[in-house]
Amino acid sequence: METPDNWTTISSEAHFADDHLSVVTERVRTPHRAEVHAWTIVRRKSAVVVAAMTAKGNFVLIRQERIPIRKAIWEMPAGQVDQLCDFGSFRDVALRELREETGYELAPDGETIFLGDFFSSPGFTDEREFLFLARPVQRTLQDHTYHDAEMILDCREFSPAQITAMIADDTIRDANTLSTWARLIAKGIIQLQPR
Repeated sequence: METPDNWTTISSEAHFADDHLSVVTERVRTPHRAEVHAWTIVRRKSAVVVAAMTAKGNFVLIRQERIPIRKAIWEMPAGQVDQLCDFGSFRDVALRELREETGYELAPDGETIFLGDFFSSPGFTDEREFLFLARPVQRTLQDHTYHDAEMILDCREFSPAQITAMIADDTIRDANTLSTWARLIAKGIIQLQPR
C-alpha cells in the first residue's frame, strides 16, 4: 500500500517563503523508484471552496480580478485556511468566506455538506482544496465585508443552466469552480437537463 511514509525525502532546499506559500526543491525517493529524483515544489496553505445554493436553487458566484491571468472571472467563493485546523474548522472557514465575499450566509434551517477535496495542480504544488455545499443561503443584513485586496467586482446568483452555459463557453475557467461543479453533478445534487 502506498502511503506518504513510503516516500523518503533525502534533502529539502528552501528558495522563497512568505505568509502564503514557499518554494522548495526536494530530493525524494518514491515507493516505485530506487533512484532519487529532484523536484521543485510550491507549498501552499489548504483552501476551502463553497457552492452557495439559494432556496430557489441558484448559486452565488463572485466576479474577481485575478492578476496572474490579467482577467476578471466568475467563480465560487473560496479562501485559504490560515492555520492547520480540524475538519470542522474547514466548514467554519468556508462559511466565513461566504459571508465576507458575498454578503450571504447559511439560513437558520440550512445545512453544509462536505463534497470532497482535490489537489489544484499536483505537478508543482501541494495545494489542497476542500469543497462544501451550503444550502439554502440567504443575504445577510449587512453587505459583503471583503477587503479591497481581494479585488471582488460583483456578486450575483446564477441558475444551474446558466452556470453550465458559462462553463461551456469558457466564461468560468477556474479549477475551484469547475471541480466543485463536477462534484455537485457526480453526487447527484445537480441534475442537468439534456440539450
